[in-house]
Amino acid sequence: MAKRILIIEDYPHIVDILRMRLESSGYEVLSAYDGKEGLRKAREEKPDLIILDVMLPKLNGFKVCRLLKFDAKYQHIPIFMLTSRKKQSDIETGKETGAEEYIVKPYEISELMELIERYLGA
Repeated sequence: MAKRILIIEDYPHIVDILRMRLESSGYEVLSAYDGKEGLRKAREEKPDLIILDVMLPKLNGFKVCRLLKFDAKYQHIPIFMLTSRKKQSDIETGKETGAEEYIVKPYEISELMELIERYLGA
């Protein structure tokens, strides 16, 4: 069974690029375009990994990450923050909320794929 990755990102073109690359590597991809929808899908679908933007409508990525990581049912799901916010304080906040990885845009897709494979054992 394919590992499932949830992308929570408000820019559809970024979701589409990630979806094409991930699906071509054998992953099943779920998507959400705002923080509230992403949190709901994470709880309902229980993906194997989450790629999460920080600046999202309705609920920001830091809050989504914190809500998932402080709930025993979901804290095991690796969360990668993928964002254009690159201040040291943002990176520290990402780690404090429980994100396993904090990746700043622009990023190398090959490096992202290597991290995903490392976490999912693909």
